[in-house]
Amino acid sequence: MRPPRARYFNTTGPCGPRLHYMLPPTPRLPEARALVEMDRYFVVHAPRQTGKTTMLGTLASELTAEGDFAALTFSCERAKSAGDDVAWAESILLESLREAAAQSGWPDELLPPDSWPQSPPGTRFGSALSAWCRRCPRRVALLIDEIDALQGNSMVSILSQLRYGHNARPEGHPFPASVVLCGLRDVRDYKLASGGDPGPFNIVAESLRLGDFTADEIAELYGQHTQVTGQEFAKDAVERIFELTQGQPWLVNALADEIITQMGVTGTITIGQVEEAKERLIRARAVHLDSLAARLHEPRVKRVMEPIVAGGTYIDRHNSGDLAYARDLGLITQKPPPQVANPIYREVILRVLGELTEQNIHADPHSLVLPDGRFDLPRLLEEFVVFWREHGEVLIRQEGYHEAACQIILMAFLHRLVNGGGYLDREYAAGTKRLDVLVRWPYTGPDGERLIQREAMELKVWRPGTDDPLPEGLAQLDRYLDRLTLTTGVLVIFDRRPEAPPWKERGDFDQATTPSGRPVTVLRA
Repeated sequence: MRPPRARYFNTTGPCGPRLHYMLPPTPRLPEARALVEMDRYFVVHAPRQTGKTTMLGTLASELTAEGDFAALTFSCERAKSAGDDVAWAESILLESLREAAAQSGWPDELLPPDSWPQSPPGTRFGSALSAWCRRCPRRVALLIDEIDALQGNSMVSILSQLRYGHNARPEGHPFPASVVLCGLRDVRDYKLASGGDPGPFNIVAESLRLGDFTADEIAELYGQHTQVTGQEFAKDAVERIFELTQGQPWLVNALADEIITQMGVTGTITIGQVEEAKERLIRARAVHLDSLAARLHEPRVKRVMEPIVAGGTYIDRHNSGDLAYARDLGLITQKPPPQVANPIYREVILRVLGELTEQNIHADPHSLVLPDGRFDLPRLLEEFVVFWREHGEVLIRQEGYHEAACQIILMAFLHRLVNGGGYLDREYAAGTKRLDVLVRWPYTGPDGERLIQREAMELKVWRPGTDDPLPEGLAQLDRYLDRLTLTTGVLVIFDRRPEAPPWKERGDFDQATTPSGRPVTVLRA
């Protein structure tokens, strides 16, 4: 029996080397150390569960241990409850700072004074920092985590006090040599949160984003587990994890933890177990995934995500910063064109948006399994036509993501009937006005071998004022089938024009041929 592991993959809170498998945090953001040593004030931002707090704590410990800085990290999280009450927010922040210093293990001469100076609300935070810097024999670096927990007037006041102290330093005013503002959002959003006044922010030298893991870093992280336990991750399993997560740190840790701790796998970890762990995480809607899903109906997020889910391209016509906000949340890629950040998020988004539809699906998934164990895709399409004629019109009206309603409804139908025994891979092809779907269905062949049936579909929408998307859809499906090395597929065209046939008459099937000669089933819904 293998001895218990000393460490594990962390999915809750900051990481520590004694308890967790973890990559060295500070090399993930080497610019941060250089900027602190240059006495700069700057922003570090990244989505939740990417390692910001771990990185700040490690950087503070390293700087302090080297002897030149008293570098302290503390969180603004508790000050969220203060809202616009500046005095209350200042009290919470100063108490949080003092608690963090008391837990640091520093010698007395580095600690803040026993009592803070008496100052009017709106100046207390800055006065307290000055009092601390006056008595501390080292340069003080303040690494402020969860800065975006501050609200309204409290945010404006704290940032204004930091600006005032920063600008008074050349005149000999004691104040932190370096301040790091760390949170979910970039500095641009702090301006919005405080009414758009750029004044408190022009001291910021840089805005750094903590990135995701590379494929090599994932292999290095998992290699730590192998060194401790001897349990290996198959090479294709690690590659699949990178493909599914695109290096998002929480997902990378969560998949490994699900496989090892929750599923109890003890041998070499395989790509099949990765697929099972992915499904388990999505079904369980872990806190991280649930918090992302909760954002989908925020107007700023919906304006970005709706055209992406529909296969279109988001255009920020009003320069509202919606795109940057969705990027800061980690929902979409950092580089254009904007796409959902990774396949797991893509799956979660479609499942969340399709929940209303799933409640109305009563077809039996078992009725779609053929006697030889394969999946009956033609029967599924016929069942969908019945469902679409009965429920489609009402569901489209009720769907909040109106532009992507057809795709969401069919995806929900597929999920309900395929996911019990197979897998759905979905690609929102940004800018192409289509959604690609691959059904993967494991079954046993006549000689007992394990086989995978693959069925490809493409979804298009015929919108008012546009030409029939059939020719474009056939060409796009042709390229998709070529990439998958499949000989046939299904093209679904949803008619959203006012002159579309009545609902009870929709659902015609036809046969067509792609430009390269592949036979295709066309469903007009």
